[in-house]
Amino acid sequence: MIERIIGLLVGAFAIALVLSFIIEKRFSGPLPQAEQRPTIAKATTVEPVIGANAALLRREDDGHYWGRADIGGTNVKLLVDTGASIVALTWQDAQRLRLKPEELDFIWSINTANGETFGASILLPTIRIGDVEIENVEAMVMQDGLLEHSLLGMSFLGKLYSYEFKQNSLIIRE
Repeated sequence: MIERIIGLLVGAFAIALVLSFIIEKRFSGPLPQAEQRPTIAKATTVEPVIGANAALLRREDDGHYWGRADIGGTNVKLLVDTGASIVALTWQDAQRLRLKPEELDFIWSINTANGETFGASILLPTIRIGDVEIENVEAMVMQDGLLEHSLLGMSFLGKLYSYEFKQNSLIIRE
């Protein structure tokens, strides 16, 4: 019986020795390390994805958002103003658009941040900014002098599917 126990112990020892040899050969080398994630440097500005029928407007150095609009084939720079109920054109931009402001009726009293002025109501067939085109936009041509820049107001913005501010960008969607 002792011989049998010794035989089993020698057999178990031999099996352990063989397994140890197999394991050592198979797993030799450096141990695998935990998966390393790449280090990503934080960017100061991430370019938003805007998709189709959308346009991206950047906040400029003056802190305002400006849109470069195509109105009847003429490029007009508009200050985005969510506080303006209507698109407001300066006298000079109205002249560039061949709207003949000298022939318009300035009968609408308008209160602005700069004071009271008068405007002439018009309908613009389209305003296009990037891939966004809005038709039949109500606008006002302002009397000469009081308005420094044409404004992109809610008569345009309110017809959009959405507009959102992200970091230093304004994304408009049709």
